[in-house]
Amino acid sequence: MALPTEPTDVRDQIALFRYGLIADLLHRDPGERGLYAQLRDKASRTYSIPGTRRSRIAAETIRDWLQAWRKGGFEALRPRGRSDVGQPRAIPAETADVLCSIKDDHPAFTVAMVIAAARDVDPALEVAPSTVHRLLSRRGLMRKAEGEPTTKDRRRFAFERAGELWVSDVMHAIAVEVEGRRKRKTYLLAMLDDATRVVTYAEFALAENTAAFLPVLEQGIRRRGLPMRLYVDNGAVYRSNYLALVCAKLGITLIHSRPYVPQGRGKIERFFRTVRMQLLPVLTAEDTRSLEALNRRLWAWIEGEYHQSPHKGLDGETPFDRWAQCSQDVRLPDPRVDLGALFLFEEKRKVQKDRTVSLHGVLYEVDAVLVGESVTLRYDPHKLGRPIEVWHQGKKVSIARRVDAYANCFVKRDHTTKAVVVSDAPAAPSQALRMSDLEMPDDEDLF
Repeated sequence: MALPTEPTDVRDQIALFRYGLIADLLHRDPGERGLYAQLRDKASRTYSIPGTRRSRIAAETIRDWLQAWRKGGFEALRPRGRSDVGQPRAIPAETADVLCSIKDDHPAFTVAMVIAAARDVDPALEVAPSTVHRLLSRRGLMRKAEGEPTTKDRRRFAFERAGELWVSDVMHAIAVEVEGRRKRKTYLLAMLDDATRVVTYAEFALAENTAAFLPVLEQGIRRRGLPMRLYVDNGAVYRSNYLALVCAKLGITLIHSRPYVPQGRGKIERFFRTVRMQLLPVLTAEDTRSLEALNRRLWAWIEGEYHQSPHKGLDGETPFDRWAQCSQDVRLPDPRVDLGALFLFEEKRKVQKDRTVSLHGVLYEVDAVLVGESVTLRYDPHKLGRPIEVWHQGKKVSIARRVDAYANCFVKRDHTTKAVVVSDAPAAPSQALRMSDLEMPDDEDLF
């Protein structure tokens, strides 16, 4: 099943850009000096700003965004609705982002090659080469890359307090039986606390994507609190804007390592080496009978052996002992935040005349008042077929359930428009029908 890699709301893209500018300022100690120097340094740089051709930002504007986040969180960074909605632009922001992304990934591409690659994404794209050249020049993508020094200044680092930095990565693992028949490869997605080497959460999955990682992050937060920073690589698992949105809303600074520089993730690579040496060789046929059995064996080993064993990087202390010593400042999620809802995926759909929307091959039925409207569906990709949330114009309006075509044969149609009512309760079952009460639907109701 192909899952989306980023949300469709351009306001989220703008809010993510703003959060990225202030993310390293959120965890400053009270009274710490040097804030305005950092603001001036950020204002002196050029940026690729979503939704605009500008490339500079004033220090006062960045300060305003910082204050807005402290008052209202991620939602306060979302821009208000534009007054010129519906009016055309020379290059839409989404198209400009695609063009710049292609050039950034392929620096050697000419303008013509960039346009050709963009047409693979949008065959209807019509844009002048001179316009694209100005766009790329303004974003600083037409400059030749300068030669990098042959030596790098790399230094060993370690944080002192639990929760200051989590490191995450993916390890290609062994195969397990699926549905008791065929074998499928698994991937170990893990997160490690830098200061204590505690595994905040880890899980074997059948896919290496964002949909598999988000439940791992959610469980890690539920068990070990909120990290200040999450350090990951540049793989597709971690490059999804869904992950960036979740981190921004929770106040987690998402940090991507530089391409082809894995040295900063050495601690979790050492953990994976321990898994290969101590866990994988002793797995039995019963442990690989299913994915659930494999994950049970994983956590029995993590809690019973890894967390209880002296660690050379901790001066001989165990990860559990070090966590007990330095976890007093770990942040806990706000009780008012619904973590389950925060980790839901989103996709936009238009409601068809028969009140249905299709999501990854599954038909859902929504309220009749939404026919012809564009709605946002919020769902758990691992639970397709179960009831999902329907949002319209920024508000939750109903719960959509899987279409029961047979039951609809006996439901009397209501041709009046009713107000949309938000309810998480299951739909009331149809009243018992006698054959004398049965009214077959009209053709227009069936098609």
